[in-house]
Amino acid sequence: MAPFSFHTLPVFTDKRGSLTPIELKEYISWAPKRVYYAFDIEDSRGGHAHRIEHEFFVCLQGTMQIKLHDGKTWTTRDLTTRGDAVRVDSMVWHEFTNFSENAILLAISSTNYDSDDYIRNFDHFIKEIRS
Repeated sequence: MAPFSFHTLPVFTDKRGSLTPIELKEYISWAPKRVYYAFDIEDSRGGHAHRIEHEFFVCLQGTMQIKLHDGKTWTTRDLTTRGDAVRVDSMVWHEFTNFSENAILLAISSTNYDSDDYIRNFDHFIKEIRS
């Protein structure tokens, strides 16, 4: 399986409004442990990799850009539609930039927060993933 994948979540609309379900079993193979969201974002987010943690990110509102590095190459994608989502496995460098004024980013995580799981220096990440 690829270390990350992009998805567009379904939207169901009727006279009551719109609804986007996230059937997690369709996108992830791990049990969610933590959910958080970022908003009123004035700078980049992420800029790290995890040794253990897997995450599923959803653009809830606005627009943003994600940059991913799997140890070999960079992949950049604009998230421009509500429900644009990306699964990011462990040992994938990820950073979010170019947030619109009203952007909201939802994250669903496989672990509770553990600062020891983070690799916050890109050169260290490259060295660790290639060893």
